[in-house]
Amino acid sequence: MAITRRGLLVGAAAGGGLLIAWTLYPRSFPNPLQARDGEQIFDAWLKIASDGVITVAVPQLEMGQGITTLIPQLVAAELGADWRQIAVEPAPVSGEYANVPLAAKWAPMWANFPALADDPDGTLATRFAQTERLNITGDGTSLDAFEEPCRVAAASARAMLAQAAAARWNVEWEECRASAGFIVYEDRSLSFGELAMEAAEFDPPDPPPLMPEPYSEDALPGEAGGEGAFPRLDLPSKVDGSFLFAGDVRLPGMVYAAIRHGPLDKAELTEFNPFNARNISGIVGAVKGKRWLSVVATSWWAAEQALDTMGARFRVEHLVDSDIIEEQLDRAVTTGEAERIAERGDPDARLETPDLELRYDIEPGLHATNETSTATARFVDGKLELWIASQAPERARIAAARAIGIDVEDVVLFPMPAGGSFDRRYEHDHAIEVALIAREIARPVQLVWSRWQEILASRPRSPAAISIAAKIDRGADARIEAMRTRIAMPPANLEFGQRLFENSATWSAIRDTEGKADSLAGEGAMPPYAIPDAAVDHVPVEIGLPVSRLRGNANTYTAFAIESFIDEVASERGREPLSFRMAMLGSDTRLAACLQRAASLAEWGGGVDQSGQGIACHRIGDAESGGRIACVATARAGEGGVRVDQIVAAVDIGRIVNLDIARQQIEGGLVFGLATAMGASTRYSGGLLQSQQLSALNLPALADCPEIIVDFIASDARAFDPGELGAVVAAPAIANALYSATGLRMRRLPLLSDGL
Repeated sequence: MAITRRGLLVGAAAGGGLLIAWTLYPRSFPNPLQARDGEQIFDAWLKIASDGVITVAVPQLEMGQGITTLIPQLVAAELGADWRQIAVEPAPVSGEYANVPLAAKWAPMWANFPALADDPDGTLATRFAQTERLNITGDGTSLDAFEEPCRVAAASARAMLAQAAAARWNVEWEECRASAGFIVYEDRSLSFGELAMEAAEFDPPDPPPLMPEPYSEDALPGEAGGEGAFPRLDLPSKVDGSFLFAGDVRLPGMVYAAIRHGPLDKAELTEFNPFNARNISGIVGAVKGKRWLSVVATSWWAAEQALDTMGARFRVEHLVDSDIIEEQLDRAVTTGEAERIAERGDPDARLETPDLELRYDIEPGLHATNETSTATARFVDGKLELWIASQAPERARIAAARAIGIDVEDVVLFPMPAGGSFDRRYEHDHAIEVALIAREIARPVQLVWSRWQEILASRPRSPAAISIAAKIDRGADARIEAMRTRIAMPPANLEFGQRLFENSATWSAIRDTEGKADSLAGEGAMPPYAIPDAAVDHVPVEIGLPVSRLRGNANTYTAFAIESFIDEVASERGREPLSFRMAMLGSDTRLAACLQRAASLAEWGGGVDQSGQGIACHRIGDAESGGRIACVATARAGEGGVRVDQIVAAVDIGRIVNLDIARQQIEGGLVFGLATAMGASTRYSGGLLQSQQLSALNLPALADCPEIIVDFIASDARAFDPGELGAVVAAPAIANALYSATGLRMRRLPLLSDGL
């Protein structure tokens, strides 16, 4: 969209503040920010105060990924600011912060707006995202969505500050430059704070004078070095304990709520005995929903103890069972009717008699966040205030409003950071519950789910059965000539979309999407290799288990299946795994560079002779702008299970915006991938999860974490979010390493589901 003078609103505050930002089309939104003392608000991104403090509004959920550093960094680098003068505030819900790339990517979920899926210039996605106020955090889209508007706002502000300084000095503003929070001309300088009021009187140039190149950092080899130019803004307060999460909110007269749910959001509350809690002090009251019971007290522990004594009972008509789910998936992947969701060439003609066909099974994946679902609410005079960490704050706001029968404009949502999410914070059941409790109790109330309730009531990543068939060249190269992947699982993304965007109840969403093909279920299943004929089929199946999204989403199971299969083909044809992959990569030189770098750093020995080394690679996104990663894991069978000794990763994410954060994201992703490889799952029996606490999920402790080496490939390609790459490639690399170490192929995720 063209940048125009009229698209930029500028204003000065009487107290010396200046707010400057790019206004997104359409320009009919009320200004989302509120002024503090000394500030006057004109738009949505950037404030400059007379004391030099620069405040940046961040419209994305901080959940450990560093977005409250990255967005201010984009502004500071383009503006020429001193990083020490940067402040951050969460942006309120507004169409100003619409995540348009995510709206376009999730177009298949929009049941009532199918035209979004066929919107080549993005006009419909833009209008829809802004109208619906989709400032959603997810799928690695933050940089793509917000880098340009942040840079435009900062460049315009820089030019206006330069104009103000030039007017004082009687020079041309283009001859001035910005450096470390000052406008400089020869030996003269003025601070941003000194110039803010005067700068507001100038019009920004059209177009704004962006720096020739966006900010980037070098892909330094080896271990992380010293502190970068833009250290994380949230780190000091997280280290000293002053960082505030949703559970740290305190309001006058606030009380605390604990809760009990029936399983699967289907069981109905039938009885409980409040008389049993008569000896517990501090009880304020009990609130019951159709499928839950909450007790409110002057402390959370008193409320939790009271619930333990009340003996809440639920009537369950549907008893989910993992054995039955596996039978359903087995029938579906074997004989079920499939719909083609991706294709190149003519794979069906080549695969009437495949040379190799293998099966991979995926068990449900749990989020296992550090922080359980927590929200605080205050309901006064028909208006609701809500403090909550949400990846989709407007959807949480709408859900809470509908639950208590008020207009959405009567809900004020205060965005809080999350103690981990892994896509758990898309769901907003606790927003609904805390709104209902606050209305009934008529006092500010904080609801905190216990760990057992978090596991019981959350929706896992869907289980799946995956069958891969291939036609293989009989020559010495043994290249794969054709490949077809069948994925049997529920239409998980459509079901999730119904809950999130249509505010559908859990089982209504399942019914409304039953039997529909889900194109997002096959993300990552089209292999990055130059296989001329390839296809991905989805077999939708209803399994009686509500499901949701998890970090990496479809890529977690498609990468595992594809890279395990590639390794098996190489082994079956006597090919060395690295060279076999390299020979099939075709024109993807970036992924080839990742494979070579990872192999070199890990001192790759060929993955044979019980070396315990395994290799895997993956690309998320398209060939032009996607991120790449290659991983070599070293693992062995140890006493009582598996020991992963080392994980080496080489990564190409294009232009690197913040090297430290990128490294943290890859390292954290690899540990997350280790967790999904070894656990973070559960089986179901008699309608309940068998794993009911963190200790039962086989998550890696610090002592279980291997040596991790991460290296970045220098690239001038478009910046790509690194958050999910490590999470999806670790499991297949470990599985292939265990084959090298033990001779056993593990085709089920988690890897030890069937024992070692």
